[in-house]
Amino acid sequence: MHLLIPFAGRRTPACQAVLSRLQLPNLDALLTRLAVLHDDTQPDTTLSPPHERALGRALGLEGADGLLPWAAREAQRTGLSRAGSNEPWGVFTLCHWEVAIDEVVLDDPADMAIDEAESQALLEAARPFFQEDGIVLRRSGAPGRWLARGEMFRSLPSASVDRAAGRPISEWAPLTDALKPLRKLQNEMQMLLYTQRVNDERIARGVPPINSFWLSGTGVLGTAPSATEGPTVDTSLRTPALRDDALAWTAAWQALDAGPVAELLAAYRQGTAVQLTLCGDRSARQFGVQPRGPLGWFKNLLNRTQATTVLASL
Repeated sequence: MHLLIPFAGRRTPACQAVLSRLQLPNLDALLTRLAVLHDDTQPDTTLSPPHERALGRALGLEGADGLLPWAAREAQRTGLSRAGSNEPWGVFTLCHWEVAIDEVVLDDPADMAIDEAESQALLEAARPFFQEDGIVLRRSGAPGRWLARGEMFRSLPSASVDRAAGRPISEWAPLTDALKPLRKLQNEMQMLLYTQRVNDERIARGVPPINSFWLSGTGVLGTAPSATEGPTVDTSLRTPALRDDALAWTAAWQALDAGPVAELLAAYRQGTAVQLTLCGDRSARQFGVQPRGPLGWFKNLLNRTQATTVLASL
């Protein structure tokens, strides 16, 4: 059993402020019994956040920062791409860019509530524009999310949506020479989307219009096949963490501790080899069962690591 928890630690003001008051008895008990197996700590400016790096590592995905080939993996697993084809893919996530006085902010696409009919209608409208640039669009298993095949995605690093959501786009997609072709496509899409009936209907319903897309998951799948089974990923902390909503983040953590973490602890007590990966803004720390003698066990009991101390360090 392997449980991976994104946004377990969050270095934003409100979430940091409540850390010392978090009561997570099952996580405390579990961490006392497990040892650190792997620690991946990098600056919080990486394009690929820690939880994506940790998941990629568990699945056998390889790639530089911003080039974990999530799109190519999905394309191969859904039959859009042949194994070993070396095709470059990317993910286009439909979204809303909020234009302020001096910056443009990416609203969290998870809040957009895009249905399959809207997604398909916009894909058909956009397809000719992308074909002119040698990009082939395909639907994915999630509405509002397209798979795109094109040579520009082979070596173009891209920031995860989880990095950019709620932040100015200039922080995660600065207008560099490498990104100019992408920004051109985004500008063309903004003009196209403005004219679409889908958006007229969304505005009439009082929901944000779809006025752009975010590119992520770029790269090429390596020759080695990725694992089919990965850890269980619990995303319940994501939304409150991105909003820096301390009350909701605390409630989500307490539910996690009483649910999946308690189940992992119970499995450990029954003799199951369990693993837990906690991820924050900078670090992904993997814990697991490690053989140790009576002296090592006694030392670990004397030097118990509190869960909140671990979360603060992520």
